[in-house]
Amino acid sequence: MNSPIIENEFNEEQQDALKSIRIERIILPVLIGIGVVIYLVLKQFNIEEFWEIMADASATTLFWVLTAVAILVLRHLAYAFRLKVLSDGAFSWKKCIELIFIWEFSAAVSPTSVGGSAVAFFVLAQEKLSTAKTATIVLYTIVLDTLFFVGSLPLLFLLFGTEMIRPASEGVNFLDGWGYYFIFAYLLMATYGTLFYWGLFRSPRQIKYLLKWVTSFGFLKKYRPQAEEIGDGIILASADLKSRNKRFHFKAFAATVTAWSCRFLLLNALIIAFTAVPVEFWTQFKLYARLETMFVIIAFSPTPGGAGFVEILFNGFLTDYMESATYSTMISTIWRILTYYSYLLLGAIIIPNWIRNLLNERAKKRVAKQNTEV
Repeated sequence: MNSPIIENEFNEEQQDALKSIRIERIILPVLIGIGVVIYLVLKQFNIEEFWEIMADASATTLFWVLTAVAILVLRHLAYAFRLKVLSDGAFSWKKCIELIFIWEFSAAVSPTSVGGSAVAFFVLAQEKLSTAKTATIVLYTIVLDTLFFVGSLPLLFLLFGTEMIRPASEGVNFLDGWGYYFIFAYLLMATYGTLFYWGLFRSPRQIKYLLKWVTSFGFLKKYRPQAEEIGDGIILASADLKSRNKRFHFKAFAATVTAWSCRFLLLNALIIAFTAVPVEFWTQFKLYARLETMFVIIAFSPTPGGAGFVEILFNGFLTDYMESATYSTMISTIWRILTYYSYLLLGAIIIPNWIRNLLNERAKKRVAKQNTEV
């Protein structure tokens, strides 16, 4: 990126958004991730056992690994389809796929508790979408994602009980450590999901006033401009969403369910590939429930994209499905390469090209305007 050009073409707020997706930001998560993997390898990885696993690999192993890759592609396409639906077809399939890469990259280099929504506002605004449409896409996406978890987790809990939270947790015994953290994360997710839902479908102006009131105290005052901007976005998006038919909402939610389900099913496939876990529906469904629970906890990681935090958590949450620590280290590393580092790599390729095209388009418009004036 050429800094002087960026400064001339974008205002200060837009420059801040660009800084959050600059390629240099991949350095920290990569270093954290590699550092943790090295630590796990030195502490619990058995190289002889690893070679035994590789020796036992078969066509079935390859099939399930390729299935995991196919699920990853399907997940990306589901997100792209949701973007196409929410944008009313303003983007081509190719553009939707490209924008999802940028969105996922921004989430990968930000703490998981922050995610890529802030960057999404900037990116979509550069694609000639109206302010109302941009607000609808970003804010409704938050509601849809939250609705998936808030709605599905209680159902999974009814089916599998506290054992879906961590291995060998029974009754109230799960209320320690990660059990408390899971409840906290779920309630926090439900709270802000309800807040956005109420703002989008019930009373947007009340939510704007609430955001302004919350950011009128102490250190929160510095966030008041952003709170007002979000409040204005909620009002615009609310008017748009209330005019939509049921088919629009159904397609958006179906795409959301598909995308999030694929996120967990991918790991189901990798575990089947390398372990003796039965490929039986209820066994895999129970594993799926554990993976969804694990993600809720990961969702509030302080590290970029959960780097390091995820790898350490993996073995503790899935000890009853892993034959040894060697299996968990190997599977979690493959999983992160597919679902995390691949987005860092592809984002590092796609984003500079996207910014270059953006600058070229602005330059052409400027030249055309100058020619018209002459």
